[in-house]
Amino acid sequence: MLAGMLMQRAKLLPADAHKGINTWLLYLALPAVSLKYIPTIQWSLSMLFPLASTVIVWAGSHLFTALYSKHKRYGQRSRSTLELASGYSNTSFIGFPLIIAYFGEQYLSIAIICDQVLFILLSTVGIITAIKGDRKSGTAIEAKMILKKLFTFPPFIGCITALTLPHFVNLAAVEPLFGKLAATVAPLALFSIGMQLRFNGWEKQRGQLSMVLLYKLLIAPLLVLAAAIITGVWGNVAKISIFEASMPTFITASVVAEQFNLNFRLVNLIIGIGILLGLMSTFMWANILQYVYG
Repeated sequence: MLAGMLMQRAKLLPADAHKGINTWLLYLALPAVSLKYIPTIQWSLSMLFPLASTVIVWAGSHLFTALYSKHKRYGQRSRSTLELASGYSNTSFIGFPLIIAYFGEQYLSIAIICDQVLFILLSTVGIITAIKGDRKSGTAIEAKMILKKLFTFPPFIGCITALTLPHFVNLAAVEPLFGKLAATVAPLALFSIGMQLRFNGWEKQRGQLSMVLLYKLLIAPLLVLAAAIITGVWGNVAKISIFEASMPTFITASVVAEQFNLNFRLVNLIIGIGILLGLMSTFMWANILQYVYG
């Protein structure tokens, strides 16, 4: 990440060079992660918890944002912007490298479930939220558009392929290739993020920044922890689900905000500052979860 920030400052790469890296990640590396790890998942009822945890984070953000927006008397555009910034966690570009660092690569099989559910939510209710907040285009909410975004997203295609193809074809011969491609996620994702970080103008947005970061980095994982305690889910499934819930804002939320004329500059600020603060808060959560779950 630091290398990306330094090269951005030194202008050693084109301003949009991160787009090429993101293309590699989206079309090759992240689908390879699915193809490598999903076939190894031991499915059980407890594996529904990563799915539910992502929905809990989104639902909690919807309620939290509604109350905050009502208190501040914000319009729908501001509310939609805050919902996009607080409801969707960076479960892959940040989550995957940190899970590998703190817990081990084998736990990506749990994290993938969180990540795929996250994208489904962003591609459906996230788009609906953005359309509601768009004051300019008057775009109608069309199921066809939403389904097209969902079923043409490469990591989602990789997930569906990983769930079905191994039942018909033995993939053992290409597993080393999947491993090599999957290994590029951590360094390239962090390098790409470093190239995109921006911090200008944060003072004017201090209140909204604080609200979103409080929810993303503290309240959201606490909600999932409470859900794990209430439902009796224990062990690695709970640990990884809670850790994924503690991630900062998903980078794609900024793309959606810009596409639908929301306050994408605020979302970019939240992403940049959230990543830096998130490196500290996730360190705290990793140690707490190692202590609680071992």
